[in-house]
Amino acid sequence: MAGLATTLGSGAMTNSIADIAEAQVILVTGSNTTEAHPVLALQMKKAVVERGAKLILADPRRIELAQFAHLHLRQRPGSDIALFNTMAHVILAENLHRPDFIAERTEGFEAFAESVADWTPERGARVTGVPAEDIIAAARLYATAERASIFWAMGITQHVTGTDNVKALVNLALLTGHVGRPGTGLNPLRGQNNVQGACDMGGLPNVFPSYQKVTDPEARAKFEEAWGMTTADRGPLSAVRLDTQVGLTVTEIMDAILAGEVRALYIMGENPMLSDPDLHHAREALEAVDFLVHQDIFLNETGQLADVVLPAASFAEKWGTFTNTERRVQLIRPALSPPGEARPDWEIITDLANRLGANWRYESPAEIMDEIAAVTPIYGGISYKRLESNGGLQWPCPTSDHPGTPYLHRGKFSRGRGLFSVTPYLEPAEQPDDEYPFVLSTGRVLFHWHGGTLSRRSPGLDSLAPVAEVEIHPRDAERLGLQDGQSVRVASRRGEVIARALITPRSPQGTVFMTFHYAEAAANLLTGRHVDPVAKIPEYKVSAVRVEPLKESVLTS
Repeated sequence: MAGLATTLGSGAMTNSIADIAEAQVILVTGSNTTEAHPVLALQMKKAVVERGAKLILADPRRIELAQFAHLHLRQRPGSDIALFNTMAHVILAENLHRPDFIAERTEGFEAFAESVADWTPERGARVTGVPAEDIIAAARLYATAERASIFWAMGITQHVTGTDNVKALVNLALLTGHVGRPGTGLNPLRGQNNVQGACDMGGLPNVFPSYQKVTDPEARAKFEEAWGMTTADRGPLSAVRLDTQVGLTVTEIMDAILAGEVRALYIMGENPMLSDPDLHHAREALEAVDFLVHQDIFLNETGQLADVVLPAASFAEKWGTFTNTERRVQLIRPALSPPGEARPDWEIITDLANRLGANWRYESPAEIMDEIAAVTPIYGGISYKRLESNGGLQWPCPTSDHPGTPYLHRGKFSRGRGLFSVTPYLEPAEQPDDEYPFVLSTGRVLFHWHGGTLSRRSPGLDSLAPVAEVEIHPRDAERLGLQDGQSVRVASRRGEVIARALITPRSPQGTVFMTFHYAEAAANLLTGRHVDPVAKIPEYKVSAVRVEPLKESVLTS
């Protein structure tokens, strides 16, 4: 979001899922799409098999999507910027860019062009490990297509250069004019089903809903008035005003607890005791905070540390909306009644706010959506009544008769002109060495989801992937004297876990891969706290580890 908002003015997927069918070339990078976004991956496969689209896959691992790829670029973990800068160099050197588009709709081109002048294919090959001829072929294929789209996920963002990784992809689209039209665009695949909606509603430390900045006096005044903060009689809250300061990100909160700057924490629908980096550090913070509230549908590892647990209703037990990865706002309806004392989140929050002195009188989620439409311009024309009668609306949808927007930046970028960025190559924060000779990357498998709060409670799913595995290349396994299925200890500078070895060429030599779904073998005990300086996202994708075979198996299916 930080990279897209800075360069284009809008931090969201520019095009629609249906647009995949229009693309002649599809560049996928940092996304194991078939396992993390399987329904969307079917559209990619269909485009390749039935419509003859060319797929460029940039991924160190030989994931399933590689079977459908015209080109598979296996860059070294953390060398993404070097790859994209080299592709940009080739496009410029061979005059495959769009000077008319660049002149009419962009800025910053000269500085950018100068910055990639020395990223020759030979240099790119040395840094990335991708053959120079493959980088050249990928650049030509993307640039010469009439319609080409880019898709990425956390394999791009979870690096210390994550924001610049996204900006480097934006540079490719601006160079070639592959944005603002059907079948083109820059398309981040959001990690969970309502990540986009949470961001749209102000679930970020620096903005109110609709990305209106907390540092903007006009924005603060607007929301203070809408939320009744300017009325004379507000009881205990009469002196409260909206904060003028940018807040803290997740990783900053944990550090602030240990520094004595944060004393209470309210966690909702998240399990940082499995998903945060360096879990020893996370546990230290959560045990140190004076007061911890956890609101979720199950008692997970974080809830077990909480002072108060608030039982919440699941998606199948409440009314509401989800905004998906293509900006589509969709209505959800209850199929079941909440069990026990579980309640919809909005009821819990409203009740809590009123006990703290507020005077909230919401009667239903539909009423809350009406308030959202009133203060959030991109949702201005969205209501439950409209959502009931169709399959959802894509923002921006500013008025009640607006049909929604299938793709962004037609004719003009949200910020006016698209911004080219200088994206210098930096190595990952942690490098392998003699003590920790392997690079660890983490991700998902098809059968489990994120922290496993739901999927690992499904006997059927858990039977398909019952234990944590670590992928290791056959040559590395041979050197270690390791057999397939053998238990191994994986250790980093921060901790260690025991997992089952999966010997496969899927991961390149020198790299091992683990999922983070398993609390009993939590991969994030191994990952570090190095973060992107802009977005504060941890570098989950590159950590230095060692692998040690164990004589006896300590894992059971």
